[in-house]
Order: sequence, then structure tokens, then C-alpha cells
Amino acid sequence: MRAGFDAGEVGEVLDRLEGVGLIDDEAFARQVAEHAFGTKKAGRRAVSVALAAKGVAPATAAAVIDELGGDDEQGRADELATQRVTRLGGLPPEKAFARLSAFLMRRGHAPGVARAAAKRALALDADGD
Repeated sequence: MRAGFDAGEVGEVLDRLEGVGLIDDEAFARQVAEHAFGTKKAGRRAVSVALAAKGVAPATAAAVIDELGGDDEQGRADELATQRVTRLGGLPPEKAFARLSAFLMRRGHAPGVARAAAKRALALDADGD
């Protein structure tokens, strides 16, 4: 290893830390996902990318996202769009729509979900479809 530690010793220490609960990848992933879904109203894709960037194993990330992400992707997008729409008041509707839907997509929402939420928040689609 680059730092000069024996791989066997490192493994033993990591196993011991995991055994006493100081290392818990699933709990870490859950905290990151809860913050992203709850506070940031992020989409599943953004949470997946964030967990991968933090080194969470793909299987652990997928399990946590499935557990916490639920089926309310549209609800999170709608809430985020409603919060954000007040900043777009002076823009023409087509420009406001483009900016709001792009913002939602950057937050990890699927394009169709983002466009639907932007339409509802801007009152461009009375029936919600």
C-alpha cells in the first residue's frame, strides 16, 4: 500500500471498526439520501450520483434509494418547482419554463418529471398533464 501499511492489518482494523459500529456504509448512504431527498428535493439520479461520488457501493446505493426514494419523484419535483417559481416572475412564460425545467433536471429529476412540474408551477397546464 502507498502509505506503508500492511493490507492485512488495514483489513483487521476496518473489520474491528465495522464490528463496533463506527463504519456503516448503509447508515452513511441513508443519511446522504435522506438529506438529498428531504432537504434538496433531489431526484433519484442525483442521489445515485452523489452516493457513487462518496464511494458507496452500487448495491448499497440502489437499496437505499429504493427504500427512501419512494414513488414520489413527481411530488418532490412539484414541491421544488413551486418553491423556485417565485424567482422567475419577471420572465416570459417560455423562458421561465425553460429555466425551471432545466433547474429541476440539474437536481436529478427525469426530463418528463421536470417538465410536468414546471408546467404546473407556472400554471401553464391547468389539468396537470
